[in-house]
Amino acid sequence: MNIIFLGAPGAGKGTQAERVSEKYAIPAVSTGNIIREALRNGTPTGLQAKAYIDAGQLVPDEVVIGIIKERLAAPDCAGGFILDGFPRTIPQAEALDNMGVNIDKVIDIEVPDESIVRRMSGRRVCKNCGASYHTEYKKPVQEGICDHCGAGLTTRKDDAPETVLERLKVYHAETEPLKDYYKKTGKLFIVEGQEEVSDTVALVMKALEA
Repeated sequence: MNIIFLGAPGAGKGTQAERVSEKYAIPAVSTGNIIREALRNGTPTGLQAKAYIDAGQLVPDEVVIGIIKERLAAPDCAGGFILDGFPRTIPQAEALDNMGVNIDKVIDIEVPDESIVRRMSGRRVCKNCGASYHTEYKKPVQEGICDHCGAGLTTRKDDAPETVLERLKVYHAETEPLKDYYKKTGKLFIVEGQEEVSDTVALVMKALEA
């Protein structure tokens, strides 16, 4: 089964992709991870991406698409795969179609913006050991102090409310139109994200088995 996961930043699609990967024994292909892998392996497209990253620029579509094409040609993708973080735009989706890649199902994890802002802005990370906490869902024993090593907790720049809102704005403008793109193909399944990860997993599995 070839699957695409859609959803706003912070909607939890990465976690869902991991669970589906475990159940169906197919690789979850994350754009960020495969770009890092291509850089590490020094592939031709990886070297192209490195030139843009070193210059502080975004990696352009044609390079990202080349890296995706390389990854999907790997033997472990022969029995199916999950795309997480690609496509992000209509041109990327069209490029995927032009590559002859058949997608069986597109799962869109829907979470209201206010819930995403609350989830992400409440995250706290230990400056020393990297342990993760949340002001609502996973509080440390002593406020602002890591349970494991006693170091102070901090908010990542990416989790600041203004940064999260900006990322959501970009998502709604560039990625959300993919819902209509895939709805026309009859492959789109919308899953309402739940507070409990396990509840969302159950809904995702139900959509995949439909």
